[in-house]
Amino acid sequence: MRVSPTSSVVPAQSAPPREERPQGGERRPDRPCLTELRLPAYAVHLRAGLPLAPLTLIAGPSGSGKTSALRAYEALARLGAGASLGEVFPRPLSCVPDRARPDAQGRRGFRIGCTADGPEGPVRLDIAVQAEPELRIVGERLTSGGLVLLETALRDPSRRAVQAAWHTAGTAPVTRAPLPDDRLGTALLPLRVAGKTDGQRRVLAVAEQMVVALRSVFGCDPRPGRMRLPVPTGSGRLLGGCDNLADVLWRTRTECGRRHAQLVAAVRAGCAGTVADVLAEPLPTGTVRALLDRGDGSRTALGRLGDGELRYLALALVLLTGPGVLEVDPVGEVPAAMQTLTVLADNLDRSLDPRQRAELLRLAVRMCERGHIRLVGAVSDASWAAGVDGVTVVHLEP
Repeated sequence: MRVSPTSSVVPAQSAPPREERPQGGERRPDRPCLTELRLPAYAVHLRAGLPLAPLTLIAGPSGSGKTSALRAYEALARLGAGASLGEVFPRPLSCVPDRARPDAQGRRGFRIGCTADGPEGPVRLDIAVQAEPELRIVGERLTSGGLVLLETALRDPSRRAVQAAWHTAGTAPVTRAPLPDDRLGTALLPLRVAGKTDGQRRVLAVAEQMVVALRSVFGCDPRPGRMRLPVPTGSGRLLGGCDNLADVLWRTRTECGRRHAQLVAAVRAGCAGTVADVLAEPLPTGTVRALLDRGDGSRTALGRLGDGELRYLALALVLLTGPGVLEVDPVGEVPAAMQTLTVLADNLDRSLDPRQRAELLRLAVRMCERGHIRLVGAVSDASWAAGVDGVTVVHLEP
């Protein structure tokens, strides 16, 4: 595996997970973020480890598992936010590897995990999920610095609970208690750990780092067909399909002139013809539609743009906004300056022409360098990104 701090090409099948340590005086990230997604047994993936940089492109042919990798990331994010297994995995059998065979009790499942880096150093989370006969978490492990800080295991299949043990380092080395088998134990620790001993405080700090790193994820796959239509005004928070783009432009154009000017410059670079402004106007029907101001007194409704132009505009808007504009679930109790928004973009390059791909990649590199946003995009072919500083490409094989 070859990784460089600028442009890199990385094979998806990594070596067995290792405990990472900073080299010399290397500084830890101020904002917790995921640095690895592990898929030891999930859908089409077996023993896969995907390194995650600020800007990562997951490339591979159809059937190689690009979309399933993004879904696994999003699933971890939702579990970190407190969602139940049933909410996160409505079709759990689709996550079980094809060749997985049930054991003597008819049980099959899947495993996923990740590493989050931050002020506490690299923290590993690994989860084993039983998909049938009942959906439940049967094992979870949270590790930092080689020390297991939380471990759960299913001891009694007749009970809807797992036995959990977390690090205490007090009069008793660990504390044991049951936790529900349909929730992520790491996300529940702040409700169960008192924080009275150094060990307990370490557990809380590590769990918080993992939860903060997982949350604030925005899954994005713009759908041009829906973006062409006028939409009712609402919350002004962009949906994952960018259906309500006009409503969001109606809000953001007046909120931050500098950011809107950057959006106009990006659209000008990626759309045909002259672009003097991007705006929205209300209609008598109580809806709002988006337009391009051509600067000569004429305007072009977004409904007249091609799929590539619409997807390019929507993705540029996503990269230039933040959790307050996107439909995400940020960690309300943690200052925004300590959080990182991660955009998961499936089919990132779909319908984009070479110029639009290059301009979007240039914008993504610039925004990801600032540290407040990260991008993980799935593409069929990443040759157009080869050699671009700041881009890490992970290749998947079918």
